[in-house]
Amino acid sequence: MTQRRVLIIEDEVELAQLVALHVKDWGAEVRVTHDGDEGRELAIGEHFDFVVLDWMLPGSDGLTILQAIRRHKPTTPVLMLTAKTSEIDRVLGLEVGADDYLTKPFSPREMIARIKAILRRTEARQAQSSLAGGSPKAFRVGALSVDPERREAKLADRHLRLTAKEFDLLAQFAANPGRVYSRAELLDLVWGYGHEGYEHTVNSHINRLRSKLEDDTGTPSYILTVWGIGYKLADPATAATAG
Repeated sequence: MTQRRVLIIEDEVELAQLVALHVKDWGAEVRVTHDGDEGRELAIGEHFDFVVLDWMLPGSDGLTILQAIRRHKPTTPVLMLTAKTSEIDRVLGLEVGADDYLTKPFSPREMIARIKAILRRTEARQAQSSLAGGSPKAFRVGALSVDPERREAKLADRHLRLTAKEFDLLAQFAANPGRVYSRAELLDLVWGYGHEGYEHTVNSHINRLRSKLEDDTGTPSYILTVWGIGYKLADPATAATAG
């Protein structure tokens, strides 16, 4: 098995060294930088299997780097580290596209467990794609088309400008049109380990997706609410005349 490469972007030198030590003990090759601008260039210019990213950095901050990663390397897993503890900060990091979130101080053992859990999900999706014939297939529901391989979504002939997590959420729905998902299921499938209690993150993403998909968000044609349970993407036949 090829050795994984992990990028650590953390300006606290002792913490960065501690994180690097545990990641190396786990068996990965590690690159460390303490500067946000250098971290951004490394993250988008080289291949890494995982990025451990601090929120507050000299130069480019963590959210700026995360946004750059999602534009250039949308499938690279990212674990954010932060001293911030407010709920709005956590939600912002998750909504911009972090795969998970650890608040300082944290246990190195917990950090490695989080990294392993994120990589398991990533590799399971890749394996599922291989079993399905290599590339994940494109989906069409009414006037909506979703291409997971190209990470493109279109409504009729109009390209939809979606954030990384908005696209992941839409792709999850599009793979199983008509299936009802609870908010907890969507958190687990799209955001993954460690986000219990953030169901409103799903709600905010649903609202933003509807604003980009629907002519009238009050009477949606694509992403439908199933009261008391969660959400689903309309069946293809139901959505055939929508858009």
